[in-house]
Amino acid sequence: MRRLEGQVAIVTGAAQGIGWAIVRRLASEGAAVVLADIDETQAAARAETIEREEGVRALALACDVADPVAVERMVAQAERALGVVGILVNNAGVNVFREPLSATSDDWRRCMAVDLEGAWHCARAVLRGMLDRRDGRIVNIISNHAVTVIPGTFPYPVAKHGLLGLTRALALEYAGRGVTVNAVSPGYVDTPLVAAHFATYPDPARARAEVEARQPPGRLCRPEEVAAVVALLASDEARFMVGENVVIDGGVSIRMYESL
Repeated sequence: MRRLEGQVAIVTGAAQGIGWAIVRRLASEGAAVVLADIDETQAAARAETIEREEGVRALALACDVADPVAVERMVAQAERALGVVGILVNNAGVNVFREPLSATSDDWRRCMAVDLEGAWHCARAVLRGMLDRRDGRIVNIISNHAVTVIPGTFPYPVAKHGLLGLTRALALEYAGRGVTVNAVSPGYVDTPLVAAHFATYPDPARARAEVEARQPPGRLCRPEEVAAVVALLASDEARFMVGENVVIDGGVSIRMYESL
């Protein structure tokens, strides 16, 4: 029996990159999956792929996690279609990188609304049902920006540190009521967005090589490596993990100096 057989999982930001890898892994473990994404067209195509390749139910739902009303509607639609939600993976996020005094109020609001408040909107929408059943798993995808800070990336690490705090606060609040809340903090992950970033350089191959050379393993993290950790945290095997933040960044955040 697959570890997540019979479960219903919501993954936000599910249509590409890390979110898509997580969807595939949870589906391969037997979960019915809800692909919640602001891009409903791409999410729908992905859902068709999951149903065809994994043989589980998959539902694509448009959702802007920054809108609490939209989140409540998405969760209600998911439960009507697939049943009670037992797993939530808060993966949706945006990169807002600025020098602090150059960051606008809109930059701040957008980053906090998606990266921090969006996770709370989704958690709040599923927590009531999880607590009623005394069973549930919430996994927040954060970033190694939650444990380290790089100049010029403001206010992103502020939101990510906040999301780590949210993870721990909810984890302790509900550990005795059957709900676990944990986090995964990836570093540089080889996604289409990262490839697009490298493409902005005059020599994309050189830009990639320079970043890979700074990773202790000499390469970028693969999305499926993040998904494997998420699948563990979403399973009964991790029931005694409470408020943990699993950093999967190849050792970057434990290195003292960038040049070493």
